[in-house]
This record gives sequence, C-alpha cells and structure tokens, in this order.
Amino acid sequence: MLARLIDTRMAVFLAVLFVLTVAVPLGNLVIAGQPVPSYVVALLGKYLTYALLAVALDLVWGYCGILSLGHGAFFALGGYAMGMHLMREIGPRGVYGDPVLPDFMVFLNWKELPWFWLGFDSFWFAALMVMVVPGALAFVFGWFAFRSRVTGVYLSIITQAMTYALMLAFFRNEMGFGGNNGLTDFKDILGFDLQADTTRAGLFVAAAVALAAGLLLARYITTSKLGKVLVAIRDAESRTRFLGYRVEAFKLFVFVVSAMMAGVAGAIYTPLVGIINPGEFSPANSIEIVIWVALGGRGTLVGAAMGAIIVALSRTLLTSWFPELWLFALGGMFILVTLVLPQGILGAVEAGLRRVRRRPREAAA
Repeated sequence: MLARLIDTRMAVFLAVLFVLTVAVPLGNLVIAGQPVPSYVVALLGKYLTYALLAVALDLVWGYCGILSLGHGAFFALGGYAMGMHLMREIGPRGVYGDPVLPDFMVFLNWKELPWFWLGFDSFWFAALMVMVVPGALAFVFGWFAFRSRVTGVYLSIITQAMTYALMLAFFRNEMGFGGNNGLTDFKDILGFDLQADTTRAGLFVAAAVALAAGLLLARYITTSKLGKVLVAIRDAESRTRFLGYRVEAFKLFVFVVSAMMAGVAGAIYTPLVGIINPGEFSPANSIEIVIWVALGGRGTLVGAAMGAIIVALSRTLLTSWFPELWLFALGGMFILVTLVLPQGILGAVEAGLRRVRRRPREAAA
C-alpha cells in the first residue's frame, strides 16, 4: 500500500517538504543571525496552505471532472471558523475590554453573543467546525446539484454563484462576522502568542504536516477502486451510470472530502496571516485556484501543489516590483499553459525526462 501511495513524484515532493519543515524553523529559531526571518516563515506557511487548497481542487477536478469555481468559499469558511475561536480567545484584552463580545460587536451595540458563536471558546470545537461547516455546505450543495445531474459549465457557474452569494452575505454587519473588516487583531492560539517566532514556526510545521496528510489522503483515494470509478465518471459519466454505478454518490463523497481539506487549509491560513475577511470569498480567488492546478498539472496532485506555490511566489515578487502587471502575468500564465503546456509544468518536466532517458537506448539501437 505504501509503495502504491508514494510514487516517485510523491516521494520527491514529500522529501523536499520534509527538508523545508526542518530547515525553515531551524533557520528562524536556532541558527545565529536568523537567516530565515519571521515574515518569511509566515509567508512560506501561507504558500503551503495554498498548496493544500490546490490539492483539494485537483481531487475533484483532476480526477472526477468537477470544475468547481467555489472552492474559495470552503477555504474561507474554514478560516472563519478558526478566526471565531481566535476572537473568543482575546477576551478582555480587546479595545473595549468586554470579556465575551468581540470588539466589532461592542462597537455595533450588540448586547449578547449570537448563538452560532457559542462553543468557539474551545479549540476542539473550532477544529471540528473547520471541517464540519465546509463539509455540510458541500453536502447540501452537492446533494441538490448532483441529483439534478447538473454538470459541465452549468455546475461551474452555480459554484461561482454560491461563493459570490456568501461574499455578499459576509460583507453585511448583521451577519455577525465583522462585516467588511472581517476578523482580526488575534492575540494567541492555544495560549501561545501569535507574534512569537516559535508560534509562527509551529504554524509553518502544522501547514507542512497538513499538506503531506492531504496529499497522502488524496493519493489513497485516487489509487483505490473508488479512484478508478472517479476517473471513469470524469471520462464517461453516462457510460459509468449505465454500468450500474451511483454516480451522484461518488461525486458527493469526493466533493465533501475536498471541501473539508479546503477548510483545513483556511483554518491554518487565518492565524498565519492574522486576518480573515469576506474578500476570501471573492470569485476571482476561486478562479485563481483553478489556474494553480492547471499550471502545475491537473490530475497529478503534486503538480497542483507545485502550481499553487509557483503562482503565489510569483505574485509576491511581481506585486513588490511591478504591482500593476500582476493580473496580466496571471492571465499570461493561464494562456501559456493552455496553449503550450496542456499537461502543466509537472507533465512537461516528466515528458522531458522520458525523452532524455530514451536517447541512449535509441542511440544504442
């Protein structure tokens, strides 16, 4: 089973990830001179959460053919679930000193904590909601969409409408999630100061472990008999249904699992960046996730993670040098991949390596 799960590409990626997981905290906390600054640790951790989000989308798009343009919603819901816990952890240390109500509720003259905030003072409850809330939304949405046999571009449009509706709802102060400012000003997590270098290093390690676990889980699903059925649904849904498989059940299962993975990514992202706001629900964010997967290599898992890291790193560099060019560069990446690299960067690299290996044999022949 282990040999089936960890193929060459997975082994290389996990090895590099392990080296980073050890080297980055050491460079930040142990080695004299701090060759890895604290802001770099947080930035790299954010990239790893993006990589996990890309793996979640690749699981449903690359292997089941469900092009979701709403995965940013699941990511944001997981982030809000963790942000609600972090807001409850502030307690009387807020600007207004209220031991129960977050600052934005005091400012808006709320008299009591809404019922849906109850329980978030406990970390275990928040950690559970990180997966339950996105999973429940995916289940309800998928139940109606897949049973109605909505597929293709129509399903993509509906998922985009879902995340856009959530964005508009969370922008409203009446929703009780901080309105357009979102949730911020976090102090600590599990008693550890979020501004401390050790806490940031711990969050980076948590992001790396979550990415590795997500990759292995997705790999386990895609290499099992279930994964073969998912590929059959992707390539010939009508024929798979004709053979007696309940296509809707398979789609619903993988969609819910993918949403939970996205929620975990959002939960780690929130304490790393120190804020979660309705902008994370933006349809443009979900479209960018699709570009990550297409750039790295759809249906490869590892390629999707690589694509997320490459695009995120490119955005950091370009927005610091030429901020007005970033959107043009992002569109150019997608066009380039579509026309020149249909298998993504990982597919192009593997094809090049196969050609290099064939040359000696061809020369000998």
